[in-house]
Amino acid sequence: MKLFAKKFQCEQCKEEFKTQEDLISHARHVHHHPVVKCTECGQEFIHEADRLHHARKEHQEKMEHRIHKSEHKHENKSPSPQDEVDAHTRNFSDNF
Repeated sequence: MKLFAKKFQCEQCKEEFKTQEDLISHARHVHHHPVVKCTECGQEFIHEADRLHHARKEHQEKMEHRIHKSEHKHENKSPSPQDEVDAHTRNFSDNF
């Protein structure tokens, strides 16, 4: 006998299910509750807050990469033609 088996309970009718998938199926078919999917892995959730928690927990590395992407400077980048014109104009106007 499992004393601490995790139960998944419907918030609307309090019915309990053994798996999250069973709860989602119940919410979708009995209560016509919309289901949100994780855009990364396709896992389904009843509440947007649950999907956000999942995304932060399971896909954090990818999110951190996106955040820090703008912080990386690209070294050895050759100047654009407009950068060269701007530099030339600054140098030329400094001589007057």
